[in-house]
Amino acid sequence: MNAIKWIIDNLTKVISEAVIDITDKSIIKLQTSPNPSHGDFAFGVFSVADMAGYTSCPFDISKEERKKISTAGCIKLAKEIAGLIPPDEVIETVTAVGPFVNFKVRSSALLNLAFASADHQTWRKLLPKQKTMVEFLSPNTNKPLHLGHLRNMCLGDAVAGILAATGQDVVKANLINDRGIHISKSMLAWQLWGNNTTPESTNKKGDHFVGDFYVRFSKAAETDPTLMERAQEMLLAWEASDPEIIALWQKMNGWVMNGFNQTCSNLGVQFDKVYYESDTFRLGKDIVEHGIQLGLFQKGEDGSIFYELPITKFGLNADGKPKRTTLQRADGTSVYMTQDLGTAVMKVTDYGLNRSIYVVGSEQDHHFKSLFFILKQLGYEWADNCHHLSYGMVNLPEGKMKSREGTVVDADDLMMDMVEMAKEAITTKHPDLKLDEVTRRAEIIGLGALKFYLLVAPPANTMAFDPTKSISFDGITGPYCQYAVARARSILRKAAEKNLFPATDWTKFDVEGWALVHQIIELPNKIKEAGDKLDPSILARHIFEIAKAFNQYYRAVPILSDRDDAPLTEQRLAMIDVAQNAVANGLSILGIGTVEEM
Repeated sequence: MNAIKWIIDNLTKVISEAVIDITDKSIIKLQTSPNPSHGDFAFGVFSVADMAGYTSCPFDISKEERKKISTAGCIKLAKEIAGLIPPDEVIETVTAVGPFVNFKVRSSALLNLAFASADHQTWRKLLPKQKTMVEFLSPNTNKPLHLGHLRNMCLGDAVAGILAATGQDVVKANLINDRGIHISKSMLAWQLWGNNTTPESTNKKGDHFVGDFYVRFSKAAETDPTLMERAQEMLLAWEASDPEIIALWQKMNGWVMNGFNQTCSNLGVQFDKVYYESDTFRLGKDIVEHGIQLGLFQKGEDGSIFYELPITKFGLNADGKPKRTTLQRADGTSVYMTQDLGTAVMKVTDYGLNRSIYVVGSEQDHHFKSLFFILKQLGYEWADNCHHLSYGMVNLPEGKMKSREGTVVDADDLMMDMVEMAKEAITTKHPDLKLDEVTRRAEIIGLGALKFYLLVAPPANTMAFDPTKSISFDGITGPYCQYAVARARSILRKAAEKNLFPATDWTKFDVEGWALVHQIIELPNKIKEAGDKLDPSILARHIFEIAKAFNQYYRAVPILSDRDDAPLTEQRLAMIDVAQNAVANGLSILGIGTVEEM
């Protein structure tokens, strides 16, 4: 019998059959035992006791009510159920402790389950197989990426990785906001003050080069209101396909896209599909026109087009009037909602999606609530499967980032700083290490620290980024987890030099390893939970718990020094091996690499 399959598929069935002998019903919620000394798995008999007519202590009552109820019936029933389940080749003992039935599983079965839990193939059927698009980053082509974009990228890439690991067919998409008034501002500024300079002539990265002109426009417009009027005229000329404006737009967007691609590549993020607002906004305008014909959208006195949101779902404005969503400006130019309508339809048409996830900051909560509602009113039933993964801002010590003032934490600078901090630490520890190897390790460790720090906080949380804390080996950090992997791999290499290798047949094991085994067994559950909730922090924190349990195990038992008991040493090596696999594979889902040596 396959022990892994038996534990996963049949343990609950065996328990249920025992319960049916008593109650004719079975509701079993098997979980890892909260107290490993009592067993490996357990379930409470509260709801079963209620069905059997015993005095019960159900979970779904208030604390005050629970205090009034005796648990004597639950304790009695737990003993009866335990007596109905005999030990076999997988179950070693069945005991009742209070109102819980506890199961101790034989070492061979439990450790094989740990090996399976750390393996990619075990995760493939954790979630239903479906076509899912995760859209993230979605930058404007008028400025470089900043720390907020990094959180967006890390979240989107990690969510995509988690869903793909659980067996979903995932498309990673990036919508480039490459047109609009913000783009016209940087274009006009370059026309006025650029003097035909280029990124090459100024030795600047393309997105930084264009971003400087956006900042310059914003500062100049504070004292010259005509600049905004001229930028609006440029936008109108662009939508009218003016050849000169289109040529300038293509040139400057090309500079920015080259810069974006370099940043994404350095972070290790790739996209399966890139959409451009310049390609989707016209479809959006057609959809808006269709909405007018349906009588769904209205035209304002100034010629703008809007949708009046229902009061029951969206409430009222501060002035007491119904809220409106603008779909097209009075001059006929498009807004974000226009292109988002077009992009949403285009994505489903292109890929036949079952689900569409938008990774966008919480300041756009109302926008996406409105977008999905409007799509549903237009007759797109799949709008119910659109989800906004809202996340909090990343703040500077002095406050929020403001790109128009040029006071952001630049993504490229931050990534470079993280790598340099890692280089310094590696060089201090390994002064004779070659520069190319130092650089290779530093990029994995530095960028891994950055990603882990941005992922370990729940997405909804507003957070402050602290580079020094993120790269520390103390606390819940990426380097702490990476170091656990490196330490385990070092032990395995030293063991191989002594002709000692991980065991493949389990016969004995020490009790110090059970806490680590239990953490590893929980890994698939945490991956599934992270996928269900679209929350990578659940997985990131559990990876840390595995790494911590490994370090406790490593300190508690001699791995290589006990040469008189080779079978035990080999099984300890196997435990080390499965632990590093669990941590490394878990980090890989999050887009974080590992090294052989730190």
